[in-house]
Amino acid sequence: MAYEHILYEVSDKVATITLNRPDRMNAWTPTMERDVRHAMEASSADDNVRVIVLTGAGRAFCAGADMDALKGLDPNDVRRASNLPPFDMNRRPDWQTRYGFYPSIGKPVIAMLNGATAGIGLVHALYCDLRFAADNTVFTTAFARRGLIAEHGMSWMLPHIVGHANAMDLLLSARRVSSEEALRIGLVNRLCSPEKLREETYAYARDLADMVSPSAMAVIKRQLYEVPFQTLEHFPTGKNRVGIPKTARVRFKLHAGEGGQHVWPGRFRLIFAKGW
Repeated sequence: MAYEHILYEVSDKVATITLNRPDRMNAWTPTMERDVRHAMEASSADDNVRVIVLTGAGRAFCAGADMDALKGLDPNDVRRASNLPPFDMNRRPDWQTRYGFYPSIGKPVIAMLNGATAGIGLVHALYCDLRFAADNTVFTTAFARRGLIAEHGMSWMLPHIVGHANAMDLLLSARRVSSEEALRIGLVNRLCSPEKLREETYAYARDLADMVSPSAMAVIKRQLYEVPFQTLEHFPTGKNRVGIPKTARVRFKLHAGEGGQHVWPGRFRLIFAKGW
């Protein structure tokens, strides 16, 4: 489909979704919501894509909602007019929500945070699986200083990432958080200079795409997002191995040797290239 507020490209098995309103610091709009959702679903369904990168054009990732665009807008009109793709009904209802669908995407999603990340922009960064940030990026939850509650699942996602105490601080104060503090509390996985951010993010993404089993990545992602809803007993017994095809283990034995004892790294890469 034609996108209005994002750019979409696929190269070397990595899909890039770029929020593309640089003149507005990529402020979020209903059109952008529709575009991102469609692009995420397209990436998930594309066998040529192994990893997804979400970033912003210009000097910001996303500075929050575009209040001008939202004035007088009926939220129900957004759903009726957006022609959004259906949710994956095989996943938890928790991941069948307006912004909370990211965990249902069966591929790693990396947020490449190239600048200001605020409000709804931070919500989307939190739903990504990994966050790489430029060392001049500033973060804020923003909502409390606008008289709003922690919206769109932020009050659930944030404590799972940074812990209860840090989440309480960031949500109540809505203060500005430096990239150094974000790294220290676990809000981001890695800091890079602005000049190196793209290089380091794509080096990591392409390493995943080339050297890691896509089937394993999909299942590991699903396992981790199931953790808050399960107890420890599910893990040693393998009860949480939902979605692991038995054929994957059979194929591995056929192509890698019984037990995999004699497989060399290059052979793994050939096996994974077939989508296993």
